[in-house]
Order: sequence, then C-alpha cells, then structure tokens
Amino acid sequence: MTEIRTEDSAKGGRYVIGDAGQEAEMTFSRASPTLIIIDHTGVPDIYRGQGIGARLAEHAIAAARTGGWKIIPLCPFMKAQAARHPEWMDVISR
Repeated sequence: MTEIRTEDSAKGGRYVIGDAGQEAEMTFSRASPTLIIIDHTGVPDIYRGQGIGARLAEHAIAAARTGGWKIIPLCPFMKAQAARHPEWMDVISR
C-alpha cells in the first residue's frame, strides 16, 4: 500500500491513499488557521477491513499535532474513532 498523501488548499483538502480511481480519502475544510473540520471518510470496497480508515484518522491526528491545529470530527467515522482514542483529545475539539 502506498503512503498517505496530503492534498491541501487554503479552504481545505484531503488525505488520500491508494491508486487513482480506487483512492481512500478523508476530506477536511478549514474553519480557521487553527481549526479543521473532518467531514468525510470514504474507503473503496477493495480496501475494507484493512485498517485504511484508521490509518487516515491517525494521519489526521499526527498532522494536527505537527501543524498546531484542532480537529472537529463531523464525519461519523472520525467521530467514532475519536471516541475510541482518548489520547487524541489534545487535538479533538468538541
């Protein structure tokens, strides 16, 4: 499996893994310079059950820690992951 790529713009972006046409992604929008909203996680059927969504979530947490911002987990998947990981609360905004 390839590495997670970040596609970023001033308004938002996505974390992506996989080949073109079969990409798993976690999309986000920027609410402010120090706050992002994760609004969608999509994993194609070929990657299901392989922990790809969890890898995207972990990548988002690491990016927030490095970048110094907080995450609002609007996406149901990211919200569930945040609930399972109390150690992420330093970057999760409720």
